[in-house]
Amino acid sequence: MIGIYARVSTEEQAKTGTSIQDQLRACKEYLSKDELQNYQLQEYIDEGISGEIFERPALSKLRNDSERGNLTAVICFDPDRLSRKLMHQLIITEELNEHGVELLFVNGYYQKTPEGNLFYSLRGAISEFEKAKITERMKRGRLEKARQGSVLRDYNVYGYNYNKNNRSLEINKKESEIVKLIFDLFTRPEGQNLGINGIANYLTKKGIPTKTNKQTWHRQVVKQILQNPVYIGSFYQNKWKAEATRDSPVQKATKSISPKVRDQSDWIEIKCPAIITESKFYKAQELLKQSRRKWVKQGKRLYLLSGLVKCGLCNNTMTGRRVKNWGEYVFIYTDKKNNPGIYQGCGLNIPCSELDKVVSEVVFNWLTDLNEIKSQVSEVLEGQNKHIELDISETESKLSKTKQQKKKLLDLIGEDTISIQEAREYLQSCNQKEKKLSQKLKELQAHKKNIKKQYQSKQSKHIISSTFAKIKNYNEEDLINQQQIIRTMIREIIIYKNSIVINTH
Repeated sequence: MIGIYARVSTEEQAKTGTSIQDQLRACKEYLSKDELQNYQLQEYIDEGISGEIFERPALSKLRNDSERGNLTAVICFDPDRLSRKLMHQLIITEELNEHGVELLFVNGYYQKTPEGNLFYSLRGAISEFEKAKITERMKRGRLEKARQGSVLRDYNVYGYNYNKNNRSLEINKKESEIVKLIFDLFTRPEGQNLGINGIANYLTKKGIPTKTNKQTWHRQVVKQILQNPVYIGSFYQNKWKAEATRDSPVQKATKSISPKVRDQSDWIEIKCPAIITESKFYKAQELLKQSRRKWVKQGKRLYLLSGLVKCGLCNNTMTGRRVKNWGEYVFIYTDKKNNPGIYQGCGLNIPCSELDKVVSEVVFNWLTDLNEIKSQVSEVLEGQNKHIELDISETESKLSKTKQQKKKLLDLIGEDTISIQEAREYLQSCNQKEKKLSQKLKELQAHKKNIKKQYQSKQSKHIISSTFAKIKNYNEEDLINQQQIIRTMIREIIIYKNSIVINTH
């Protein structure tokens, strides 16, 4: 049996016109009448698959058939139809030779001699070089379009529609309302907000479809929406670096490489209509950092201080656990971990009843002292503002120096000290630096404004106005209510051998 292998990617079909049917016809015309009459023909077709991918369905079947002894010869239109990578071509050729299968090409002659191997290798290297050049030109063209403000393709961003005509993102009114709802549910005051899982369950129960029209919302989708700066008007392209598939012949084509974030200087920002205010977006980012430990999966028993306790000696988190002590079961917070591959902890532990009592008394004292609450809110606000103001001052200083450098550059050009080309390159570098610093300054100022609103207009008023209701709830023997109240006030509890440190928000 003679195998005919044909392959084309959509990119190459549009460019060169070497369609599957053209290749099959040319291969059959290459065979003699005797061969067509005496041998059965088996077609192996990979359509729309890049020549850089090694594990292709039809090519894999051809290799398996040759190994079983089902083929006497394989004919292909051209070596680059077999593969665009020289290494892959040589692997396939060696396999066919080992199984006694003759390899033929319509365009090109392969002979198993030193000269034939050299010629074949040269053709493969040239083909690989051509593919690399095509890829590089296409990439450069896409990046240039992106720099001009075009959104290169439909990224299926929830809350937006892709306009193919002007290559831009436009707000989807119905979906944008859901985006606002997600941020509202997540940024509500502590005790009233929903975690990521809670929002996903809420949207699923309401029957709200996802971007792909599925009825189930997953927590990762909600998290990606909360983290995406597109909703404040900044859509980034060229952010991720990833290959479609692995080059290794032992890897499956469907197994993708994990994408890696490029350096921020390589990102290309595209302005688009904003759905969320900057203050709400940055508040969500702060809450995401804080919620990593708070919204962990609950075990069979609810521990009052779950997600808040940390060992001050080894820095491990301390989780609730039931252990046997002198024949009786007791509950403790411990830093010991059973998971392989992570630090097991130093063994520090404290009885749950002891720590719960200490923390409960501290919180109750805070709740009965309104002046203490106001003082804490003011201290937190002052500390946050001081930190942000230092960053703002440093950024403003760098921005001022960059502008001065540009001014000096103009003076140097007037004095003919440097060439126009050198000046143009340096000016471009200064402009990029100025743009980054301006963006950073804008983000810091928005963050400062958000902190002020968070603690003055919302957090402080909410805490003070609901104090008496909290005292009433806290006195009731309701562990969930007590836990929610504690989390509104305490950020973490650090345990040492002879002391306990309680850090507030």
